[in-house]
Amino acid sequence: MKRGEHQPQTGPRPPDRERLRAELVQFMDRRGLRSTEQRRVIIEQLFGVTDHVTIDQLLESVRAVDPRVGYATVYRTMKLLAEGGLVHERKFGDGFTRYELADAHAHHDHLICLDCGKITEFEEPAIEELQDGIALRHGFLVRDHKHELYGTCAECAKQSDVKPGRVKTAHR
Repeated sequence: MKRGEHQPQTGPRPPDRERLRAELVQFMDRRGLRSTEQRRVIIEQLFGVTDHVTIDQLLESVRAVDPRVGYATVYRTMKLLAEGGLVHERKFGDGFTRYELADAHAHHDHLICLDCGKITEFEEPAIEELQDGIALRHGFLVRDHKHELYGTCAECAKQSDVKPGRVKTAHR
């Protein structure tokens, strides 16, 4: 491989769940929050998922362990975790808010299929370097960013004879 070329990774790095657990304990201590049994169940179920989960999906998983946990408890817990920077709230244009663990060391971007709803995570160092260069050129301090590409996944494209690439459209 030539200098400056990047080998795309096969998938993004997984979040460091143990470090995130330690950050959660610190966050709760700073806020003076108790670790209730219901919160522990919600957090355990959240840490067990590998994809982007909605409140309803998480609630279903939580209720399989403790049927007494209510929607409001899951909702408040997720809002609290988002406020603490431990989860990211993602809105992919389908009317649902999804959550994923927020690990700055495992940053990734998203491909969202508008036909079937499939969400593919990817990590591309060339994109990150380009963004860093643009920020530097403009004297801009990036605190956070997200990169989402909306289109048609390979499976849906096969079914409709659409070729991969870029279609000229208005930007979101």
